[in-house]
Amino acid sequence: MQIVSSPLEMRAACKAYQRAKEQETIGLVPTMGALHEGHLSLVRASRQRCDRTVVSIFVNPLQFGPTEDLARYPRTFEQDCRMLEEEGVDFLFAPSPEEMYSPGSETIVDVPVTGGRLDGASRPGHFRGVATVVAKLFNIVQPDCAFFGEKDAAQVAVLRKMVRDLNFDLNLIVCPTVREASELAMSSRNRYLNEQERVEAKTLSRSLRAVADVVRQGERRLPVIRETLRETLAHSSLLKVDYADLVDPETLAAVEEDKLPAETLVAVAGWIGTTRLIDNCTLRIDGANE
Repeated sequence: MQIVSSPLEMRAACKAYQRAKEQETIGLVPTMGALHEGHLSLVRASRQRCDRTVVSIFVNPLQFGPTEDLARYPRTFEQDCRMLEEEGVDFLFAPSPEEMYSPGSETIVDVPVTGGRLDGASRPGHFRGVATVVAKLFNIVQPDCAFFGEKDAAQVAVLRKMVRDLNFDLNLIVCPTVREASELAMSSRNRYLNEQERVEAKTLSRSLRAVADVVRQGERRLPVIRETLRETLAHSSLLKVDYADLVDPETLAAVEEDKLPAETLVAVAGWIGTTRLIDNCTLRIDGANE
């Protein structure tokens, strides 16, 4: 595995490889490090689909607000390197903030409507930071495929919109959420949780399961489904809900129909203590409004 920190060197390495192997493909897995099995599932998907895999590790300051956890965000670089080498990654791109954002840098990528919903509403500027850094990574690596997890469904919606609007020539591939045995969605921030908080955090996945269950039993009325979601989340005394709603998976706009559409994203986020966690599931109903 080659470790590269310079954007220019990373671009040159990818271009040289593409020139030498014209028929072969490059997959990109963007991460902020502190890797877990969820990240590794994306790496494996890339290695299965593409000839070469690039993983980026960059804790992006643009996507953190002034009161958020940029300074304490977990950084486990040496362990991450070992894990990626074991997975057969070809390149690790690990730039510094100064290398990614040169002095005087002022250009940003904004997806203001989609990016202003869900996390974008409660974390102003968050998706602007995400879109900017991912656009830079796409420009540097020029991958054929980029891999993201379903857990970050709102982020995926924003990036899909960016890819379409800016005509990026790549496939954005979304892989299933990986969960712990407790059904808690894997996240680098899970390591912040103490034992009691970890138990309470399961309320997020439990609320999604409750919604899926009532829909499976035939419920299609949106007010009833939303109430099921809210009631289940209220069972935790430690959870402070940020958002919990049923939204369009492409636009992230709240679903307003009387009955459940054919495809709906159930998205939840909240704080357990000082740790903010997200989770979601997609409901797919054939002939939902017939």
